[in-house]
Amino acid sequence: MRWAVGIARGTRSLILVNERFDVALAAGAAGVHLRSSSVPAPMVRPHLPPGFLVGRSVHGAEEAARAAAGRGVDYLTLGTVYASASKPGLPPCGVEALAATARAVRLPILAIGGVTVDNVSEVLDAGAAGAAAIGLFAEPGPAGSFDSIGAIAAEIRRCSERH
Repeated sequence: MRWAVGIARGTRSLILVNERFDVALAAGAAGVHLRSSSVPAPMVRPHLPPGFLVGRSVHGAEEAARAAAGRGVDYLTLGTVYASASKPGLPPCGVEALAATARAVRLPILAIGGVTVDNVSEVLDAGAAGAAAIGLFAEPGPAGSFDSIGAIAAEIRRCSERH
């Protein structure tokens, strides 16, 4: 973990640790991301330094509103927006639910689940502040390398600059 934090230092990239705020603190990460079933953010926040990011996964506008009302959360991820290989069998909520969630809260919403270069513009149009992607970056390109990551990031940046 410290290796990843070291690589990101001096860039605009932030390293967030899933679920384990103790590991995030020990590694010098920028924050922690809590599952929807995790401890409430207001219980974690008093143990964190100023500026430490706390995010939470949600699955709809009502859950997002509850998470935002509890304060202590800096951003939310909503998903699964599209069918996703990382969550097989989980029905997607769709961009309509994403748009409703973005309207329901003032926190930045990240779309997750099945987000691709081809549909990232659609999630941004629905009100997402960005996208959290697993599969998009997990598979090597046609040449068996991860050389396309720069092109993927550039396309996402291009789409986000339109918004």
